Amino acid sequence: MAIYTKRGDRGQTSLYDRQNKQNIRIDKNSLRIEAIGAIDELNSFLGIISQVKEIQKDLFVIGSILAGSELKFFRSKTKKLEKTIDKLEGELPVLKNFIIPGGSKDSAYFQYARALARRAERRVVALSKVERVKPQILSYLNRLSDYLFILARYANFGEGIKEEVWKGSRK
Repeated sequence: MAIYTKRGDRGQTSLYDRQNKQNIRIDKNSLRIEAIGAIDELNSFLGIISQVKEIQKDLFVIGSILAGSELKFFRSKTKKLEKTIDKLEGELPVLKNFIIPGGSKDSAYFQYARALARRAERRVVALSKVERVKPQILSYLNRLSDYLFILARYANFGEGIKEEVWKGSRK
């Protein structure tokens, strides 16, 4: 079976419509496809970071739900992120200023993943303004970017790299 079907050559793709129980054609630049694409982009980048396989699985579930699947996504996923954030943050120096992303390679990867998570969240929020999106998905995406930020800080901390504080512009 070929990977290509040629059915998307005119800017549309297929999704399953749960209500009508059939496949529908949808523009590739629709809010739903933008949201699914942003989740996929984040998930693909997270493949570089081996510690986050469970998050990648969560993102597959979220993408599937956005595409019309009846899979469940539980609030306990967000609670688990919060618990880990609290634990790791408790081991880090208190943050009083913005920090410039970077430091170690792992920290930079986590910071970039955080930015991708924020973009995915924005896309899903936009979708939620025109279609129903489960609130636990919005909460999870919001917390995920916080989690990735903490992982970035923790990566630098673990390698003994001092965070660079952003001091703002001083004239």
